Amino acid sequence: MFQRILVAVDSSDAGKHIFEAALSFAKATHASLMLLHVLSPFDEGYPNPVYPGSDSVYPSLHTEALRQYMGQLERLEKEGIELLQELADQAAEAGITAEFTQNLGDPSRIICDLARTWNADLVVTGRRGRKGLTEFILGSVSNYVIHHAPCSVMVIQGKNEVAIDSNNEKAAVVS
Repeated sequence: MFQRILVAVDSSDAGKHIFEAALSFAKATHASLMLLHVLSPFDEGYPNPVYPGSDSVYPSLHTEALRQYMGQLERLEKEGIELLQELADQAAEAGITAEFTQNLGDPSRIICDLARTWNADLVVTGRRGRKGLTEFILGSVSNYVIHHAPCSVMVIQGKNEVAIDSNNEKAAVVS
């Protein structure tokens, strides 16, 4: 059965739903959790690094733009850590051991790399439902993880719930 569950979360309602499903599954299987938040330059809300060059007419604008960018990035990092700490506290209250980490980069690769190095038995992630050109350009994190993770993957979509059978041996995603 699954003993080490990696959970990829964000601050959205879907991220909270993913955490709740993973926590429910961890309770049923007596597993520990690794909570992961990835700061991705491709996500909404990530600060735009476009700023005047240092060789521009007003070099002080470069310094100020860089300072603002770094301030926004630090704020995002702090918010991510606070989210992870809050979720880890919720897990502890439920009697589940949870650790957490936050990384910067491509969520797909970071999830798979962490699953490999942490020896996860299961990855729990969400699906945004991108289609067509948007999925082609931005890609699908869940699709990448399904095909590259070194372990089983559970993809949570919408308001699905995790159901555990009476023997605590099987899990299914049900609507």
